[in-house]
Amino acid sequence: MSGAKKTPIVAVIGPTAVGKTAMSLGLARALNAEVISVDSRQVYRYMDVGTDKISREVRREIPHHLIDVADPDQIYTVSDFTTQAADCVRRIMARGRAPLFVGGTPFYYQALFSRLLSIDVPTDEKLRAELFALEADELYERLRNCDPESAVRLHPNDKFRVSRALEIFLTSGRPASDWYARERPAESPYDVLYLGLFKPRDLLVGGIERRVRQQFSSGYPEEVKWLLDHGYSPDLPSMQGFGYRELVLFHQGRMTLEEAIRGDVIATRQFAKRQMTWFKKFAPAVWCDLSQKTPAENGQWLLDQARKHLDEALR
Repeated sequence: MSGAKKTPIVAVIGPTAVGKTAMSLGLARALNAEVISVDSRQVYRYMDVGTDKISREVRREIPHHLIDVADPDQIYTVSDFTTQAADCVRRIMARGRAPLFVGGTPFYYQALFSRLLSIDVPTDEKLRAELFALEADELYERLRNCDPESAVRLHPNDKFRVSRALEIFLTSGRPASDWYARERPAESPYDVLYLGLFKPRDLLVGGIERRVRQQFSSGYPEEVKWLLDHGYSPDLPSMQGFGYRELVLFHQGRMTLEEAIRGDVIATRQFAKRQMTWFKKFAPAVWCDLSQKTPAENGQWLLDQARKHLDEALR
C-alpha cells in the first residue's frame, strides 16, 4: 500500500449520548455524504428503541448503512463489520458521494482503520461452552485479571466477546491485547480524520440519564417483551447489552422498572467512560467540546475540519 493514494475518510466519534447523531446529520447534508454506522448494537433488527436508532424517515433522506443487517439471534462479528464497511465505502464513492462513519464502537474502528490482523488461535468449543455458562460478572472479572486491556474495550455483559477473549488467553497463554500489540498490522488504505465530540462529565451524565428515561417512556420495555415473546433468548449476545439485560430481569419479575432504569443508567455511564479511554488512547482525533459554543457554531467548526481534510487528501 506504500505510496498508493489513500481513501479520505471522516469519522465522528465520542461517548454514547454525547450528540454524535445530531452533529452527523448536518455534516452528511453539507458533505453530500452517506452514513456508515459504527455501532455493534444497531446492526440488529427489531432492536430500535434500546439502541437509539435514527428514524426511518431520516434514513430515507440520508442513507445510513450497517443498520438492521442481522437478526438478534445471529452472531455479527468484527470481521463481518470490516468486510461490509469496506464494501459500503466502495459503493458510496462510486456514486460520487462521501462516506461518513458515525458511532462509538471502538473495536470496529480499530479493526477497520488500523487493519488488525486476525488472531490465529483456533476456537475451543468445549472451553467456550464452559466459559459461556458462567455468570457475566464472573466472566468479566476473570478477563480483567488476565487481560485488562481487552476488558476496557468490552462491555461486561457481552458474554460472547468476553468469553472469546478469555478463550484466547487460556488457549494460547497470551492475552488477546498482546496478540494485537505484537502483530504488525497491514497498512490501512484509509486516511482517517476522527472528529471527536465530548462534554464535561456532569453534562454527559445528565444527558445519559435523560436519554435512558426517554427510551423507557418510548416503548423500550415493550420492545424487549416483543423480543422475548418471539423466542429470542435472554442469553443471546444481542440481548446482553445494557438496558436489554435489565429489562429482561424486569420482565422476569426479578427487578422493578425503576431498578432497570437505574441499572441501565449506571451501565451506560460505565460504557461511556470506557469509550473515552479507548478513543483517547487509539484515535488521534481533533476534539470539540460541545458545551462551549452553540450547536450551529460547533457544526460549522466540524464541517470546516472535515472539508479541509477531504480537500487535502484529494490533492
